[in-house]
Amino acid sequence: MRLEWRHIPNVITVLRIFLVGPIAYCLARELYREAMWLFFVAGVSDALDGFLARACKWSSRFGAVTDPLADKALLVTVFIVLTYNEVLPLWLTLLVFARDVIIVAGALTYHKLVGAYKMQPSLWGKLSTLSQITFILAVILNLAGIAMPPWALEGGVWVVALTSCISGAHYVILWGGRFYRARNGLAK
Repeated sequence: MRLEWRHIPNVITVLRIFLVGPIAYCLARELYREAMWLFFVAGVSDALDGFLARACKWSSRFGAVTDPLADKALLVTVFIVLTYNEVLPLWLTLLVFARDVIIVAGALTYHKLVGAYKMQPSLWGKLSTLSQITFILAVILNLAGIAMPPWALEGGVWVVALTSCISGAHYVILWGGRFYRARNGLAK
């Protein structure tokens, strides 16, 4: 396969996936400054691949699927390692995972029982992801020696919890309604 310019966003996304392991390793070994820099590179790469995909019209189905998966792989891994290191509360990590499991299980059920659907994150889903990324960044910066105000760290836990709950409920209501209408032959 020949690499073309339009593949650059996908290559960047795949490279971001490869950063998950080194970030996890650094966090597990409490090499927080190194983890901070790798997390920064992952963040810049996420912005860059999205910018190139939109600005150059290099969007693809592969990118539409792998980009959010790369983000989720990074967040899930960081939540697990920081919970294992007793930096994050277990209940918060379980709540974030429960939301994701509910969404994935709902999507798979919808696909199996109703048919194909277009993956489209909701505003609440985007806010949930943004709150998770912002919170994790604040935690990593704090661990790396860049002091964050206590209210940002403590408040961040509750913002992540709240947006995860609202987002999860929103997806259940939205896709539950679509499922109900599709199964009952009602207009969408």
